[in-house]
Amino acid sequence: MTIFDSEILEDRQRRVAQAFGDDAPVVLIGAGEPIPKPGGHDQVYPFIPYPQYYWLTGSRRWGGVLVFDPLSGWTHFVRPVADAERLWEGGAEDVVGEDVGTLNAWLVRQKDRKIVAIGVGLGGVSTEGEWAREMALRLDSVRRHLDVVELDFVEKAVLATAAGHKKASEVIGQGVTERQVQIALENEMMRYGAHDMGYGTIVGAGDHAAVLHFDPSNRVIGENDLVLIDAGGAVFGYTADVTRTYPTGEKFMLQQQAIYDIVLKAEFAAIAQCRVGVEWHDVHMVAARVIAEGLCDLGILKGAVDTLLESGAVALFLPHGVGHMLGLGVRGVGGYAPGRDGTKRYCGVRIRVDMPLEEDFLMTVEPGIYFVPALLNDPAKRTEFRNMVNWDILDSWRTVGGVRIEDNVLITNEAPRILTEGIPK
Repeated sequence: MTIFDSEILEDRQRRVAQAFGDDAPVVLIGAGEPIPKPGGHDQVYPFIPYPQYYWLTGSRRWGGVLVFDPLSGWTHFVRPVADAERLWEGGAEDVVGEDVGTLNAWLVRQKDRKIVAIGVGLGGVSTEGEWAREMALRLDSVRRHLDVVELDFVEKAVLATAAGHKKASEVIGQGVTERQVQIALENEMMRYGAHDMGYGTIVGAGDHAAVLHFDPSNRVIGENDLVLIDAGGAVFGYTADVTRTYPTGEKFMLQQQAIYDIVLKAEFAAIAQCRVGVEWHDVHMVAARVIAEGLCDLGILKGAVDTLLESGAVALFLPHGVGHMLGLGVRGVGGYAPGRDGTKRYCGVRIRVDMPLEEDFLMTVEPGIYFVPALLNDPAKRTEFRNMVNWDILDSWRTVGGVRIEDNVLITNEAPRILTEGIPK
């Protein structure tokens, strides 16, 4: 089944061909192949095609290769449907394109031309080298801008995600386990139209909320725990990505509420910066500043706020970037502006996106404050930041665990559009 209609695919291929340019080599974009399960004999992990291939073809079948030839345009080499496939899987439809079995012969005829591959290595064609990297970057520059069909899928995923978070907020209570919350949430998302979870659901109660990617356990939620949930449903591979932090009872404990209020303020400030032309690292720095100021007000940090940001002291409590691109997959496209390589740190952390925002970028905005033992107990960090942290005061806040609040924000030529604003926080 082709997920996208022909007009959408033709438009995407046209825009990518323009981005590749007349100087482009022959570019091969492969779907990839299933990965066998260890000791599973004929069993494989669920197949997910390389996103570049899926985005340009609408096909989720393995084994296909889309070829761009600057002289003749696009050719899709596909894996024909086998009788065994119809027997075991049923309902397989014949796919349109050239038999992928003829691809090697086609490549032989192009032996004197420069050929590169994007995503997956194919028949000895390299995915490395200057041209391969350049073509991948040019393709990414097009894919970063979500089209109307992609946004429609994300919005459907958001509706399912909203239902799941609502159910989770109703289930959370003393005596319930993290795993039980996960089951209720995921079941509700599927009932409301999600095809799958966009990523592994995170449910962390109490100090588990300080683990950035915590797998739900059989831990029973305590009377005074807060519960951090990061979960999003996916539709045709397009995912929502939402974090909410909930009290166990009707309201947070005083310290929990104080931390929550700072994070919420940081999120509002960061979202307000999400406009065309604004550097993403500046969005991060706005959130980090609010967090540093809030922690100073609580007596946890001390000193000049600019120093806390420049030194990276604030990263003891905000150890990740403020967000990332979203869309086809939970990390979207991402990347860096020309001349940047992702190694520069902003307020003590590396960020997944370092470029100016453009129209139709979809970003997550997800500041947080965490009390992570591995960071706060590190002797080197305690020495480095000995004059910037009130360590004695800090110890009384560790039981909060962590707070994160995350929304999905579409960049427009006007105000940012929050796709997830209907999910209470």
